[in-house]
Amino acid sequence: MNIVILERGTVGMDVSVDILNELGNVTVYEKSKVNQVSERIRNADIVIANKMPLSRHTLKDAANIKLIAQFATGYDNIDINYCREHGIAVCNISGYSTASVVQHTFALALALYEHLPYYDTYVKNGSWAAQENFTHFHYTFNDLENKTWGVIGMGNIGRKVAAVASSLGCNVIWASTSDTMREEGYPQKTLEELLKECDIVSIHCPLNKSTKHLINGDTLKLMKSSAILVNVARGGVVDNAALTEALNENIIAAAGVDVVEGEPISVNNPLNTIKDSNRLIITPHMAWGSLEARRRVVTEAYENIAAFLRGEKRNRII
Repeated sequence: MNIVILERGTVGMDVSVDILNELGNVTVYEKSKVNQVSERIRNADIVIANKMPLSRHTLKDAANIKLIAQFATGYDNIDINYCREHGIAVCNISGYSTASVVQHTFALALALYEHLPYYDTYVKNGSWAAQENFTHFHYTFNDLENKTWGVIGMGNIGRKVAAVASSLGCNVIWASTSDTMREEGYPQKTLEELLKECDIVSIHCPLNKSTKHLINGDTLKLMKSSAILVNVARGGVVDNAALTEALNENIIAAAGVDVVEGEPISVNNPLNTIKDSNRLIITPHMAWGSLEARRRVVTEAYENIAAFLRGEKRNRII
């Protein structure tokens, strides 16, 4: 089997993909451009991708392809209808990054909640050494215990965030983005109710037509001026221009985002204008990517392909 990895770099060069050599003749590209895809997969039997478009246009000259295996959960880069018409199997990976995303959610929230960027700078610029008092308080911070943590999107990640927040003493509430009513062990609220009540709000929902700019100028104004917003879902769930305005006008206290509208972030993204890390922390879409999570991506892709070669269905989309 000729196996082509189009975007090896998406799992990090510190993670080995050598295990895939057991399954066939592997051609590895650290990264690919859209205009290179057609030629690179022309003789492939199996393609491993992440973001590169496997569309009718890029697939039409690749007559041998039998399987597309994603290095990801999402598969909106793949033309599923074309694959179905041409008998191409598609498989993805799910659940590999839950622990990593939950961990990053709290890293962002707690750094902002306790104003760690300010206090770290205060020490490192010599200010603490220059004072007489043994301690220093400039920004007030509070106990997280008995504060209200709101979870938007109660999937696997949202449930774990809720459990951790609860273990820290938070009162957890949640809201559905699909108007689904169900029992989750925590009070379910409307989005408006949640935003009004919460001290910290974390977003864990998918991006679709109903969640595009779910958090916008109007919904941000519902939040407490002391509230913190964390987005580790998809950039488009939050209107980046509206969030910038809300931070600049002190409508909310702070935000931590791992995802933005258009990635990598554009130099024109208004969030780039906020340089104060006590108000805004941006990380480069890496919440999912602990070493263990990225190793699981490779292992799961291997298992998906191995199952396919045995004639078994594993994590199959089609």
